[in-house]
Amino acid sequence: MNLGSYVSSFYMNTVEQRQQELILEFSKIQDWEDRYKKIISMGKELPRMDESMYEDKFLVKGCQSRVWLHANLSDSGCVALQADSDAMIVKGLVSLLLRVYSGVSPEEILSTPPHFIEEIGFKSYLSQSRANGFLSMVKQIMLYATAFKMTQGSVPQ
Repeated sequence: MNLGSYVSSFYMNTVEQRQQELILEFSKIQDWEDRYKKIISMGKELPRMDESMYEDKFLVKGCQSRVWLHANLSDSGCVALQADSDAMIVKGLVSLLLRVYSGVSPEEILSTPPHFIEEIGFKSYLSQSRANGFLSMVKQIMLYATAFKMTQGSVPQ
């Protein structure tokens, strides 16, 4: 599966609609162990990135696990995100962020915080280190969006 097919079904929705879809999807799963299994499954669906994106400059700082996050701005002005992690749950968490934020404008990313993580209940069930790592991933996505908004070009390589 490539990145385009992974997120293309979400491109037509706003960030808020995508968050509501995730909230609904996870609200159907009552058991927390099953929710974690779903997150791990979602992480396994992430397409492998190009080898050039596994460089240290793409590592998210503040994550206990290794998380690579890459972004570029498409010709249509949408942010395309790619990510991977060496930890299964973290890979699932980053897949949630890609599902919410990839394929929308920098402005929409910056104006729509990720409230879904709290509404799903993960905020209270994530370990402190995973919660901090999640916030670091969100911060990195916001930094990419800010850079794209200011330059309307690609992030320097």
